[in-house]
Amino acid sequence: MSNTTVLTDAISHHTAELAAQGFCIIPDALPPDIVAALDAVLAEDFARTPFGQGSFYGSTTKRFGRLLVRSPVAVALVQHRLILGIVETVLSPWCDCIQLNTTQAIAVHPGAPAQLPHRDQDMWRGPVGEIEYLVNVMLPLTPFTHDNGATLVWPHSHGRRALDADLGGESVAAEMAPGAALLFLGSTLHGAGANLSDTIRRGLVVGYSLGWLKPHENQWLAYPPAVARHFPSDLAALVGYRQHRPNLGNYEGQCPSVLLDGDADRPLGAIDALRPDQQALVDAYAQERRQAS
Repeated sequence: MSNTTVLTDAISHHTAELAAQGFCIIPDALPPDIVAALDAVLAEDFARTPFGQGSFYGSTTKRFGRLLVRSPVAVALVQHRLILGIVETVLSPWCDCIQLNTTQAIAVHPGAPAQLPHRDQDMWRGPVGEIEYLVNVMLPLTPFTHDNGATLVWPHSHGRRALDADLGGESVAAEMAPGAALLFLGSTLHGAGANLSDTIRRGLVVGYSLGWLKPHENQWLAYPPAVARHFPSDLAALVGYRQHRPNLGNYEGQCPSVLLDGDADRPLGAIDALRPDQQALVDAYAQERRQAS
């Protein structure tokens, strides 16, 4: 069996699981030694970062973003072929292309209470139960256990069930070892568990959303052109240096990737970037005008 077939089958399997219960766990998504190396690289950032403020972020929890400039290993997380394949399959019905919504490191310290159960799609005020807006990926840097605050997820709480006022059913603690990955839909009810242990629970969140939404993390500030021009072109596109048809996120009427070639100060002419249906409409109208003249 070819590697492509294996990957395609894995994407199909995990996508079906994600669609059925609102979350899935890939137990061996990354080599544990790679995760350990990343945890070591981020140790100083965790130590220097202040605790959060507010009941949602938590005063006993630390968070920081911009992972792509903190460690080159983060690039492998963001462009993980299996995970990207699953995300694109889930979100592609509602967008022309996906985008990186956030990268965030999280450390839940001993004594941290359970987080308010919530759905990440609620950051946008769009229709509920009709569309999936994002997929989040939780990657443990340390073991996630019930006692140290493993992410709690509510099975079958996604999709149209997000309209139900009742939480419905019991939560499940996503217990995982470093190297695993928890994927959950933006419509899935979830929250960090209480850390009842004497150890710090550290993990990463990599989130992807529909390309036409305002992302949670401002990617153009996190990775300005001077930084993004050193990214591979597909990674630069994922963090926002591409247009989403029709003409969304443009720079001077062109794809913002022109900012990465070092010559964006020249005068630029606007170039159409339309969906096929829109292009057909525009072409038909132009043809009618030519025939009438």
